[in-house]
Amino acid sequence: MLEQLRGIVQRVNAAKDLQSALNIIVRRVREALNTQVCSVYLFDTDINSHVLMASEGLKAESVGHVSLDIGEGLVGLVAKHAEPINLQDASIHPSYHYIEETGEEVFHAFLGVPIIHHRSVLGVLVVQHEERRRFDEGEEAFLITLSAQLAGVIAHAEATGAIQGLSPSGHRVSDTMFSGVSGSSGVSIGHVVVVFPPADLSQIPERQTKNIDKEISFFNSCLNAVQDDMRELNEQIAGEIAEEERQLFDVYVRMLDDDALGNEVVERIRMGSWAQGALAYVANEHIRKFEMMSDDYLRERAVDIRDLCSRVLFYLQQKEPVAMEYLDDTILVSDELTPAMLAEVPKEKLTGLVSVKGSGNSHVAILARTMGIPTVMGAVDLPLNQLDGKQVILDGYKGEVISNPSDLVLTRYKNTMKEQDELTAGLEDLKDVPCVTADEHRVHLWVNTGLMSDVMHSLDQGAEGIGLFRTEVPFLLSERFPSEQEQTEIYREQLQAFAPKLVTMRTLDIGGDKDLSYFPIDEENPFLGWRGIRVTLDHPEIFMAQVRAMLRASIGLENLQIMLPMVSNVNEVNSATQLIKRAHRELLQERLDVKFPPIGVMIELPAAVYQTRALAKLVDFISVGSNDLTQYLLAVDRNNPRVANLYSAFHPAVLNALYQVVSEAQEEERPVSICGEMAGDPGAAVLLVAMGFDILSMNAAALLKVKSVIRSVSLDAAQDLLDQVMQMEDAQMIRSAVDLTLYNAGVDRLLRSSRTN
Repeated sequence: MLEQLRGIVQRVNAAKDLQSALNIIVRRVREALNTQVCSVYLFDTDINSHVLMASEGLKAESVGHVSLDIGEGLVGLVAKHAEPINLQDASIHPSYHYIEETGEEVFHAFLGVPIIHHRSVLGVLVVQHEERRRFDEGEEAFLITLSAQLAGVIAHAEATGAIQGLSPSGHRVSDTMFSGVSGSSGVSIGHVVVVFPPADLSQIPERQTKNIDKEISFFNSCLNAVQDDMRELNEQIAGEIAEEERQLFDVYVRMLDDDALGNEVVERIRMGSWAQGALAYVANEHIRKFEMMSDDYLRERAVDIRDLCSRVLFYLQQKEPVAMEYLDDTILVSDELTPAMLAEVPKEKLTGLVSVKGSGNSHVAILARTMGIPTVMGAVDLPLNQLDGKQVILDGYKGEVISNPSDLVLTRYKNTMKEQDELTAGLEDLKDVPCVTADEHRVHLWVNTGLMSDVMHSLDQGAEGIGLFRTEVPFLLSERFPSEQEQTEIYREQLQAFAPKLVTMRTLDIGGDKDLSYFPIDEENPFLGWRGIRVTLDHPEIFMAQVRAMLRASIGLENLQIMLPMVSNVNEVNSATQLIKRAHRELLQERLDVKFPPIGVMIELPAAVYQTRALAKLVDFISVGSNDLTQYLLAVDRNNPRVANLYSAFHPAVLNALYQVVSEAQEEERPVSICGEMAGDPGAAVLLVAMGFDILSMNAAALLKVKSVIRSVSLDAAQDLLDQVMQMEDAQMIRSAVDLTLYNAGVDRLLRSSRTN
């Protein structure tokens, strides 16, 4: 059976189009199960029916013409309940629906299984036989397994047809939506330019060289050419992104150095391999290693290595470069977008980015957010080969791409874009006014930063402090641990830029979704493993160097706060506090005038929620990390397209946890803040203010929108809303109640551009 399964899947994968794939399925399944009929019905959203798309055993003239309404017949029942139906005699079942055109009246045994992709029933796979018998467990298991394996193939084939504006049954369709995850917020309408890697590393054979020295010389010249290209792109993108982000291209140049990838390739050439084979071997080994890692950041490094090495391979193959033509409204699309691909497009022509692979943590998504380019990542069902030149709508807020847009949808999105421009212009007036509710309750809006460009943008938006400075960003951009002096300079820049406003620096938070290439953490379950405060307490030399650098950087400014991440118990806080006190004493002994800073903890683990009061007794402030707390409470990776729809900060469990944290922090008279995407959602912000959060810390782009909403709602109204939603049991109901409140307050336009699911 297993071999038959593999054979069918391989043949279907090689099919040229949807109809060919379906014909292969029905023919091969009928043979494998030795049954008289195999058919595939697909759901056609355009006509809201299940259409008989392929069959071996039913009358040929019925294929493409017979359809069943939703819930009609046994096929409709399988689709409705999304589970198999196995009958000895289908004709006596109350849902049996006889269709004369198919000639199926002679077939009694019936087994139908749903074809499900991303929770949606695409259709039904059916086998039938004249004999009155139930299909056995092995046959049923075979069909279920095959259906699960083929669902993605069928979905991709359907999507390819949808790009051409056709439904499975050949009807014209519009507004076909492909889902991914948001990489950078915003909406754009444009025409697709598809880009591919310059050369394919997977197609290079092993081959021996006769002249090793010549091969090494040729390889080095190609390596130098790519390094020159990277330096040129670095210069080309100057002025569009901050200096720290541009350092990424310097990292790329170093990755190809003699003491990095370049050296490994040369060593393999010395063993007798030709340059192309040596490069492909080394590159693929690194790519495979990185792709197997559970850490998001390191997985994305595989994309960088593949892109860089394919550029070297391009020179080794001595190909002529293809001159790309970028349209004035280019939406750049690729299987794996890279920063180099992004940098090659003239900024004035680039309106959006879409990557089939990748997440919101990828380098290209980080750059896109900095440059303000709407971006969708992880659009796994998008059929690249059919997309070039097509007009699409890119919704970076929802993480969606819409092809074949109807006039109605185009008009709606154009109006949204116009409203967003007007809204942004209107919010400018709020920069310098305080954030107070309609009944004068004061709320403080801070920002989350990681790069200097974040700081400058934050100051432009009227931020009152930094609630989270991600100190790991300089570590992630480096090829080694930054020295104490290097860290001091980075931290001083942040502290000076915001002085006298407070800057909350989180100590190094690596592991889980953030790993260092020079300090790999290889674990089966990194999110429940060695990360955050656990790593730095186990390596006090790293922690001490960082804390000393923070304290040095604060001399004369006195606007530093230190925050401890991923805390799960009081012992971790006590241990970290002792180390901070020791670092302070050491600097005092060096005759430095260093003030001891306030210390706080991040509440981002369920365990910490239940220990908030005990933790609050030990520190000066409490801060909630809403992204990780939501993720841990719901056991959902929000960057995984398969489960991202389950991630919701409006889940009752999340709201109850937040309310408990605020209440217990207030019992100990400690200020409590929240940082994460939830704080930047205007609707969620209303609930957070009602709960009693003193400070909301968010990305700078959300600050004025949140301020606008808070100034439009009274504290009494916010607390009434909170009382109402705390009685609800469903996240969607809560979201709707919040939306209604904002609508009644006259600020519903902000709902279109701000979503925390």
